[in-house]
Amino acid sequence: MSKEIIRLENIYKTYKNGTINVEALKDINLTIKEGEFVAIMGVSGSGKSTLMNILGCLDRPTGGNYYIEGVDVSEKTDDQLSQVRNKNVGFIFQSFNLIPRTTALKNVELPMVYAKIPKEERRCRAIELLNGVGLGDRYHHMPNELSGGQKQRVAIARALTNKPPIILADEPTGNLDSKSSIEIMEIFRKLNKEDKNTVIIVTHEHDIAKYTDRIITFFDGEITSDKETENMKQEAL
Repeated sequence: MSKEIIRLENIYKTYKNGTINVEALKDINLTIKEGEFVAIMGVSGSGKSTLMNILGCLDRPTGGNYYIEGVDVSEKTDDQLSQVRNKNVGFIFQSFNLIPRTTALKNVELPMVYAKIPKEERRCRAIELLNGVGLGDRYHHMPNELSGGQKQRVAIARALTNKPPIILADEPTGNLDSKSSIEIMEIFRKLNKEDKNTVIIVTHEHDIAKYTDRIITFFDGEITSDKETENMKQEAL
């Protein structure tokens, strides 16, 4: 049986808006197991992006405890959170966040530069990852020479450079056409099923969420449903 990789206990997040306190998350209790493929859904303002920021150690909860692989990261310093983030989490964003005047290969290499991985090793790793997302013929292309789907593939390859166990994707198909969206979701399924990454996707699109095994729905800062999809039910048979 898979062990838990993420556990949230009584998580609150409150923001100040002038003299008013806005509760973005209210007493969230949630467990995600190693190797799960999860969609987090909700309308704008539901709390899903706030949750994503906490899961990715980009923000701290106002109250409660957040455990990654059994370690409570809620009270860690900024430097410690950065180390946890770099080791455990690969991020993929709606806007790709690629460096414009840098090739696909160099974009993928960048996190490994910061990690002080030797030049030849990081080049080989970047080539391997770009091949893995179907961009073996696009190493030296600049982002403006790539389609939206190709840019997102570069972003996925970059997120995998340091071999994180958790992949967090924030509206990863939001800027893509339907064909590219399907291709990107198939890559995520492969990462989850074959490479055993835990993949968590924030989306407002039901057609995207259906690729996952579990859909967690938020409304007004609370979890309103947590259901297995047909994918998980079929695998259980």
